[in-house]
Parts: sequence; C-alpha cells; structure tokens
Amino acid sequence: MRAVLDACVLFPTLTRGLLLDAAEAGVFVPLWSPRIAFEWTNAAARETPAAQVAAEAGALAARWPEAEIAVPDGAADGLSLPDPDDTHVLAAAIAGRAEAIVTFNLKDFPGRTLARHGIMPWHPDPFLLEALREAEAPMLAALRARLGWLSADDSPRKILKRARLPRFAKAAEPRL
Repeated sequence: MRAVLDACVLFPTLTRGLLLDAAEAGVFVPLWSPRIAFEWTNAAARETPAAQVAAEAGALAARWPEAEIAVPDGAADGLSLPDPDDTHVLAAAIAGRAEAIVTFNLKDFPGRTLARHGIMPWHPDPFLLEALREAEAPMLAALRARLGWLSADDSPRKILKRARLPRFAKAAEPRL
C-alpha cells in the first residue's frame, strides 16, 4: 500500500518513527510532498532546535528518497475538503497514486470524498495496529528500541496513549 503521511503525523517524533518503522518492515510505502515536509519541519522547529530538525529531515529524505512526491502546479484546484488548506495533501495522494492518507485529522479528510479518488483516510492508531498484525516481530523490536529510554515510572502503554495511539498501545504492551 502507498500512503501519504500528513504533516500532523510526521511532527510527533514517536509517531513519525513508528510509522516509518512500519514502512521499513514493508507494511506500506511512505509518501509526502515538499509542502507536507515543510509543514512538519516548520511545526517541529517551534519546539526543537533548527539544526536537529534539519538533520531529521535530511535523514528522512536520504532514507526515503522515493517518498517525496512532485505535485503538479494546480493539482489541488477543483479538490474540495472541509479545510481548504488540506487539499494539497489530497493532491499529493492523487499524484503519488496513494491508497491512503494517514492523519490525526480525520474530520478534514471525509471517507466519501477520498473514496472518489480511491483513497482511504487512516488515523495512525488503527494504521499502526494493522502494521503490528502484519509485521509483529519487526514492529515490536522497533517499539522496544524507541521506548528504551523509559523510566520506571513510565509504561509503554502510557507513552503511546499520550501519543494518541491507545489501541496500538493496548495491543503492543503485553508483547513487549
């Protein structure tokens, strides 16, 4: 499956990492446009040093060079979503021949509208839950590595719930 990752799932480091772990495991092919990349790096730069954000963006581009989609000028013209500022995401999905858009903002990507283009909206929680089902061993190994910094007061479930991934947390925690 080819899936566009919206800026809102690229900005939280943990969510971005888990989604790309799923891509690394072969669950899907990640896609984004230059504008999506700009949006997530711009948002991240508000909370993270610019040099670190630039390094993360560079590492992403180096690891996934085929992920960046060239969206033709005017591709969003004529597309309609509840938030007109999100039409560029749909245009990227169409240009990239994606079957899915992964976003926390499902209300801005109505299923019926996306279905007209053969695209399905996914919240990252069920998307990662499906990835866990499809590639359990690599996803659990990646999750262990990502959460290795936890203190005794933290639990994987608590961290993942705070990241708005409660179903993924519930399924993964007993296997960690």
